[in-house]
Amino acid sequence: MPTSDSDAAGGGTPPRALVADALLPPDGPAVPCPAGVLLAGELARAGAAHRSGPIPLPGPGAEEGAMTAVFDGPDGGAVGLGAAAAPDDPAAGEAVRAAFGAWRAVAGVPRRVLLAAPRSFCAGVERAVEAVERALERHGPPVYVRKQIVHNTRVVAELEERGAVFVDELDAVPEGAVTVFSAHGVSPAVHAEAERRRLGVIDATCPLVSKVHAEARRFAGRGDTVVLIGHAGHEEVEGTLGEAPERTVLVENAEQAAALEVDDPGRVSYLTQTTLAVDETAGVVDALRGRFPELRGPDSADICYATTNRQEALSAIAAETDLVLVVGSDNSSNSVRLVELAERHGIPAHLIDGPADIRPGWLEGVSAIGLTAGASAPPVLVEEVIAALRGLGPLSVTEHETTRETVRFSLPSPVRRG
Repeated sequence: MPTSDSDAAGGGTPPRALVADALLPPDGPAVPCPAGVLLAGELARAGAAHRSGPIPLPGPGAEEGAMTAVFDGPDGGAVGLGAAAAPDDPAAGEAVRAAFGAWRAVAGVPRRVLLAAPRSFCAGVERAVEAVERALERHGPPVYVRKQIVHNTRVVAELEERGAVFVDELDAVPEGAVTVFSAHGVSPAVHAEAERRRLGVIDATCPLVSKVHAEARRFAGRGDTVVLIGHAGHEEVEGTLGEAPERTVLVENAEQAAALEVDDPGRVSYLTQTTLAVDETAGVVDALRGRFPELRGPDSADICYATTNRQEALSAIAAETDLVLVVGSDNSSNSVRLVELAERHGIPAHLIDGPADIRPGWLEGVSAIGLTAGASAPPVLVEEVIAALRGLGPLSVTEHETTRETVRFSLPSPVRRG
């Protein structure tokens, strides 16, 4: 369970509130409190200093002022538990009571989770993360990584703990150091800079992104204006634009596509970022085709199989849900697209890095929760969300699988074994 950043405020001031990660009965073993993470999240958002730990249930040794809730299942067994020890400071105590009240208002209510499948890691993400892990095993820390290896807070933090050093640009890397390029790909200029600095490069670019780069070179080489459909500033887009910058233009939406001017309207091709929304991208391509009737595109779709599969899986369950939770970080394009897709279905949706981000108010009146995860989110985060929801009250979980993914990519040659 996460501890609030405010724990360290004031140069080591003791935390003013204790959130249960377990409840201690007067007699018997400790009872885990998985839903306490939701309460801890509320306190963190309120700026209330807190930490997590065991709290005795009412009885000898119980903390004075402790607020406790235990919810019994139909068979008499406890299914939802939570507690907070109120601090002595009145203002801080009020913040704790407000957070506990919000938590308590949605606890003990039966709910069901519709779990979309496929979800979480795709083959390109697995390959990139394993490339960093293998590099650390083979060379030892530090191993430098240009940009985030994949767009996920948990993945980056865990690799940092093992000795990966994430940098924005190669000028922060010592000459000759082992350096991994992220799954999102880099431009030829970055490759040239790495060679000039004699870096030991491990290129973890997703093969499906490399496909788009190859198409950019091919389309530009035949004299076309290359229209790249994507989001400005995204690392994948910057890498693809760098393949033929003099012949490539970026278009972000149908309005820009319809107004685009080029030197030769008869020689226009398009490419797309691999993590876009399928339905919205189709509208942009239609606008381009209306503007340039001779428009040519890739032989196969650039939006990757994992992005498409996760969108189709979510669409399959959206109508049955009252709320959609998408596990993923806010800089993950494919995760953000899932939130937007749910909203286009008319369903409230939220992007969360983990269970601590779930606001109790979102769950008011909600009996069916759609749950999915972006392609860069580890499966364990989904398991943690389910555990927290189950700790909040009776929960049934049903997985809805629309397809089975079997794609696997070989590792970059510098980190292959044997």
